[in-house]
Amino acid sequence: MISMMVFGPTPVGASWGVPRRATRRTSVALAFACLIVLSGCTGESSPAEPEDTAAESTADAPGYRDASAPVAERVDDLLARMTLEDKLGQMTLIEKGSISPETAAERGIGAILSGGGGSPSPNTAGAWREMVGSYQAAAGETPLGIPVLYGVDAIHGHNNLRGATIFPHNVGLGAARDPALVEAIGRATALETAATDIRWNYAPVLAVPQDLRWGRTYEAFGEDPELVGELGAALVRGLQGDDLTAETSVLATPKHWVGDGGTGWDTSIASGYRIDQGVTLAGEEELRTVHVAPYPAAFDAGAITVMASYSSWENGKVHGDRYLLTDLLRDELGFEGLLVSDWGAVDQVLPGDYYGSVVQSINAGIDLVMVPTHYELFLTALGGAVEQGDIEEERIDEAVRRVLTVKFAMGLFDRPSTSPELIELIGSDEHRQLARQAVARSVVLLETDGATLPLDAADPEPLLVAGPAANDIGIQSGGWTISWQGGSGATTQGTTILEALEEALDGPLVYDRTGRFASLAEDERAPVGIAVVGERPYAEGAGDTDRLALSEQELEVVRRLHQRVDRLVVVLVTGRPLVLGEIATLADAIVVAWLPGTEGAGVVDVLTGAEPVGGRLSFTWPEDVGVLDRVRSDACDGAVYPYGYGLGIDGRLLPGAASCEG
Repeated sequence: MISMMVFGPTPVGASWGVPRRATRRTSVALAFACLIVLSGCTGESSPAEPEDTAAESTADAPGYRDASAPVAERVDDLLARMTLEDKLGQMTLIEKGSISPETAAERGIGAILSGGGGSPSPNTAGAWREMVGSYQAAAGETPLGIPVLYGVDAIHGHNNLRGATIFPHNVGLGAARDPALVEAIGRATALETAATDIRWNYAPVLAVPQDLRWGRTYEAFGEDPELVGELGAALVRGLQGDDLTAETSVLATPKHWVGDGGTGWDTSIASGYRIDQGVTLAGEEELRTVHVAPYPAAFDAGAITVMASYSSWENGKVHGDRYLLTDLLRDELGFEGLLVSDWGAVDQVLPGDYYGSVVQSINAGIDLVMVPTHYELFLTALGGAVEQGDIEEERIDEAVRRVLTVKFAMGLFDRPSTSPELIELIGSDEHRQLARQAVARSVVLLETDGATLPLDAADPEPLLVAGPAANDIGIQSGGWTISWQGGSGATTQGTTILEALEEALDGPLVYDRTGRFASLAEDERAPVGIAVVGERPYAEGAGDTDRLALSEQELEVVRRLHQRVDRLVVVLVTGRPLVLGEIATLADAIVVAWLPGTEGAGVVDVLTGAEPVGGRLSFTWPEDVGVLDRVRSDACDGAVYPYGYGLGIDGRLLPGAASCEG
């Protein structure tokens, strides 16, 4: 058995700052070596069970087909049989819509992915299995039979699959501050992902955002590198489990190495990508103590693949920076695993010079290139670079060795497909209950008068509910849900906050999306009203904004409801802290639900007191956008609520919570 427990647990409270030009290697070096030379670390290898073995070893079979042989021997044997064309194909990662299974097999393509929204039609688990299986089947028919590594961005559950359990985005899990919970979510995500025959996940995000205007803020656990490292490591453990060869083990990919959360706002760009994919505003010391810091914990937890960042630093684009990709990541931190590029990011290294971009990226340390579409151009450039001596074939062998090592370590050669019986776990009651608990633990109470909450489930008086996010599974799930940017409406299956309120309360409930309540008399009022408002779904790029506040339309919903009720609860569905402004004076209670996913009942569990409120801010809550550059986790300068703030249902600070008062 390949036990990932060789890495050991991450010490709670450990500091992950990395000294300048450090020479130490973390245990990830030993771990990857264990994967390569199994007998040297475990005493014996672990062949797949006979009924699951795709090709049993015989005297006439190639050595790499011998499931009982150490990984290093199998890699050596296979590598010696490969042509240059075979090797170049293994370094290529293509989006499934750009290449057929037959062509992928013909070109020896090493990896396939489904991007955000890259689902089959119909979007069912069976169709996913058929789609992924078609690539594996075609690869298995080739002379070498090298299996495909198929990947997805399952960043909060298997979020591309309709009907899967969608967990809270990381911004909420950071507020929950519970590594065991995050590990359980990773395990559930792995089970639902593996059920569709996928064994590779581009998660967790280990960004440490320094500017809330970044549209990827909700993908991060928080602004503190220690918290990010602790929870990121927990997700790695959950995804991969104890045995990488198990069919329910899904390969984790910490991303984006390195500095993606430190990019600065660019006012020179008229529209679009103002901060995403920008320049990291950090010197080397800050880069190491803030942005590098979470990664050692993920490596110690067993991560053997890493994705590079779109961002730039002192030497230009990270994808072409040998110091960051090789000197720092490999030589200092000891990472010996597989380094994969992001979507089309190699193209950006030397704008206008694609050939030069490929050469610089590969020589800098990228092993597997997410092309993701123009694979002929990439293969031509890569092959030409080897022929002209701009990339040494030794470097190609190094990269391919890492690709093959991961595939052998995962048991893909011996069992390329998972059991279809896993499908019954997708969206299971157990997983949805776990998600509901995660939502409840993520909720943060910013303000309360001590009387409005918890709601009385037996109250015979009507409850008024308003706001577009109250009854919209798409809005409450956010971006990276079914499609890349997410969307409004019944995008998938789940329970909205309104549906959960209707289920939990015995008394009458009146809902009006706009807050006008035309069905009520003009002077008719209610004791309590709940406005569920916030951000509409977005993902990277489109989510970059310098307006961190509710839209005027959402504010108007709050104002209208305020005129109808004696006490007002505002529930914020958001991927980051928002400037409260007028809400602070209108609301009697302010509840942050973040982006809860499909199980809106978890929010209602807190509103009704069925579950205690325990979330604490993992991001500082600013007064306004103008003070973002002053807001940090160790200060209240410019903050309404500091990092770590959170109230209990009685209005008192939670144990361990921070405050800017007094």
